[in-house]
Amino acid sequence: MEKLASYWSTDKTLPDSYVLPPGERPGDTSVPPCKIPIVDLSKVAGHDRANAIEQIMQAAVKFGFFQVINHGIRKELLKDAMSVFTEFFELPFKDKSHLYSEELNENCRLYTSSYNYAREEIHYWRDCLKHNCRLGSRILDLICEGLGLEPGYFANGLSGEAFLVVNHYPPCPDPSLTLGLPKHCDPNLITLLLQGNVPGLQVFVDGECLLVEPCPDAFVVNIGYQFQVISNGMMRSVEHRVVTNAETARTTAALFIKPSKNAILNLQKLL
Repeated sequence: MEKLASYWSTDKTLPDSYVLPPGERPGDTSVPPCKIPIVDLSKVAGHDRANAIEQIMQAAVKFGFFQVINHGIRKELLKDAMSVFTEFFELPFKDKSHLYSEELNENCRLYTSSYNYAREEIHYWRDCLKHNCRLGSRILDLICEGLGLEPGYFANGLSGEAFLVVNHYPPCPDPSLTLGLPKHCDPNLITLLLQGNVPGLQVFVDGECLLVEPCPDAFVVNIGYQFQVISNGMMRSVEHRVVTNAETARTTAALFIKPSKNAILNLQKLL
């Protein structure tokens, strides 16, 4: 299907519709690593709980990102999930065409580039599958506790909605001319990202572009812009982007958590 980036990935040159204007091209995508904290959630249940929360809050204030390990999800399950995601994107288009849609409100849809392909002048080197889902997050509890709120604040009917986006970045003929996703802040509360073993996520901290290096079986946690606003700027939602790779496809799974309107109004009163 010509609208999918994977359709063009075997070409030797990048189609003009994916070439960014000169001032927006990434150029050399090699950047220094970002030393964001890696938080061990297995310590949360014990006497190190306060230290883990302090790590999370310091990371949220300084970087807007951190990674969590020993989160309770089995490594085998993560591996199987990533294998299924990769297998899906490797299917012939005819086998997944029934999911392709440019309707933004579809609960489950396969699409490409950004969220509105039809209105874009330049496309981004990404195919993705979006699916609505529900999840109770331990991360939110720890952040709320760090803000002085009672644990479980978001669990009592205030959690809003969550949706899963599986991103697939095929091998790109020229990574210096395009991006998987442009520089942006996530508009939601928090994002949990399983980024696999192929690097590609870059964050902008104090004006410097830095690589978020993959950590085996870890989830990257990104503070969204909603949390920055309702925490009165205490927590940072930093700009980030995704670069492409000439040799290797990259598949990631991102869970976007959005609070209900009621939760936002109540948090603004409390903080």
